[in-house]
Amino acid sequence: MIGISGLTKSFGDRPVLAGVDLSVARGESLCVIGQSGTGKSVLLKCILGLVLPDAGRVLWRGQPLDAASRPAFLAQFGMLFQGGALFDSLSVWQNVAFRLRQTMPDGPARAIAIEKLARVGLGAETADLMPAQLSGGMMKRAALARAIAADPQVIFFDEPTTGLDPIRARRINGLIRGIVEETGATAITITHDMDSVRAIGDRVALLQDGHILWDGPVAAMDDAPALAGFLGQDPAG
Repeated sequence: MIGISGLTKSFGDRPVLAGVDLSVARGESLCVIGQSGTGKSVLLKCILGLVLPDAGRVLWRGQPLDAASRPAFLAQFGMLFQGGALFDSLSVWQNVAFRLRQTMPDGPARAIAIEKLARVGLGAETADLMPAQLSGGMMKRAALARAIAADPQVIFFDEPTTGLDPIRARRINGLIRGIVEETGATAITITHDMDSVRAIGDRVALLQDGHILWDGPVAAMDDAPALAGFLGQDPAG
C-alpha cells in the first residue's frame, strides 16, 4: 500500500532521515518507534507531503506519490493527531464531520458523525458539546471518530495515547485495533508506548540515527536485542 525508498531529510546541517526504506502492506498495522527527535514525525510528514524529502521517494500502491497523485491519496487517508487537535470553535459533530461537510449537506454529515461517535463509545448527547466540555479521554475518542469518518483506506496515528492514564490508554488502543481489523484499513502508528505497539501493531519498525534499525513482527520483538531498551530489558542480558 505504501512504500518508502531511500528517504533522506536534513534541516540545515542536521540529518534526520538518512536513507529510510520501509513498506506497509494493504491492511497491515505498522508501529514506528524511536526516541524523541529521531525523525518519526518527519517521516510521517514526508509521506503526507507536508515536508519535502531531500532524496528518495514515497510510493502509493506501487506508484510514486507526487503532486499529481497526492490528492487521490489524501482523499483516502485519516489522521489521529497527537493531542486530538479538535477545532475549538466547532461542536463535536462538526469536528467529526469536518471533511464530510465539504461534499454533503449537514444533515447526512451529522448522521454519519453520530454513527462514528457511537463506534468509539460516545453517545449522541456529545454531538453538540464543544471540545472544551470533553475530558481528555473523550476528546481523544472524538478525534478518533473524525479520523475514521470518511472510511479511509489508510489511517495514521500520531502518539495516540499521549496524555492518557493507563486505563484510558488501553481503551483507545483497543478501539484502534478493533477499527483497523473491522475496516481493513492500512495503519501507521507513531508511538513510544510499547503497550500500544503490542495492542495495535502487526509489525514494528525502530527508527534510529536516521535509519530503520530493526523491522519485524510484534510477536518477535521480545527477542530482538535492538529493542531491549524500549522493552525495559538489559541489552547485555
